[in-house]
Amino acid sequence: MVIILGIDPGFATVGFGVVSDDAGRLAAMEYGCVTTKKTDGDASIRLGTIYQGITSLIKQYTPAGMAVERLFFARNTTSALQVSEARGVILLAAVHQGIPVIEYTPNQVKIAITGSGKADKRQVQEMITRLLRLQEIPRPDDAADGLSLAVCHLNSTRGLR
Repeated sequence: MVIILGIDPGFATVGFGVVSDDAGRLAAMEYGCVTTKKTDGDASIRLGTIYQGITSLIKQYTPAGMAVERLFFARNTTSALQVSEARGVILLAAVHQGIPVIEYTPNQVKIAITGSGKADKRQVQEMITRLLRLQEIPRPDDAADGLSLAVCHLNSTRGLR
């Protein structure tokens, strides 16, 4: 059985999904979010919360790898910097735990999940629900994105295993 941790980086909300592949049968083991709020303290405290949350998930599930969304920003530079800092502590948590990190663009995830790079968010969520045989679309969206990243990686490496 192979376990992959998918991460959708964010500063206030980090989506995650833990997916197993047991002889081609995919299953969601857990999904959700690591969250921080402005009232939690300054940026360093919030980044520490993210680091601890990701480290805890790695220790609990000992994934074979971590799939992280590659970031693209065009508008809000403040948000881009905060998410980049969060992404840095997420990558650091993986390195400290000896977990290899693989990055995927949103387009690569869409193609791996739906077969089309033009799929919208709802189409990806519906397909991930079917692929993982879930009762309903995972909420919040960040958690569904984390699951999608994990499934993307499992689909992309299936022939290599």
